[in-house]
Amino acid sequence: MTDTQESQEKHVTGATIWLTGLPSAGKTTIAYELAGRLRGEGHRVEVLDGDEIREFLSAGLGFSREDRHTNVQRIGFVAELLASNGVKVLVPVIAPYEDSREAVRKRHAGEGTPYVEVHVATPVEVCSVRDVKGLYAKQAAGELSGLTGVDDPYDEPKNPDLRIESQNQTVQESAATVHALLTERGLA
Repeated sequence: MTDTQESQEKHVTGATIWLTGLPSAGKTTIAYELAGRLRGEGHRVEVLDGDEIREFLSAGLGFSREDRHTNVQRIGFVAELLASNGVKVLVPVIAPYEDSREAVRKRHAGEGTPYVEVHVATPVEVCSVRDVKGLYAKQAAGELSGLTGVDDPYDEPKNPDLRIESQNQTVQESAATVHALLTERGLA
């Protein structure tokens, strides 16, 4: 195989990279930074943003355990479909329950599609200061309940493929760490 053929083959190998973590952990920011880097290298990339999915694919779902599970399964299905067709799919979605994330991982394994779980392990204290969407403030004021990691459970991944503590590095460094793992696995 020539270097050009090998390079082209790498660019058509899809994968799902799921970034899980608390609200305001930095998942989406890291995903978009990584997406730009991957696109710059010639990869086909899609970001399945949790907020956009909620609005378009999972409209009508609430935040009960069952609805959150359904949301994660829908996202997992779309991610696997895209990844199996050569797209690097970045999924910055909380996915608070271990069993939901495991079901997505098993779907990918069953289809032979690469799957990487990245835990953006930003502590709740840091997330509540960042409070990108004002969720922590609303929860503290009694205007919101069921906030993941505060008054609703978040099952931290026991064995993620990568754990990032975004409070200790820049967005670029976080994205570079994920990129390095993808490179190590032949996915970037």
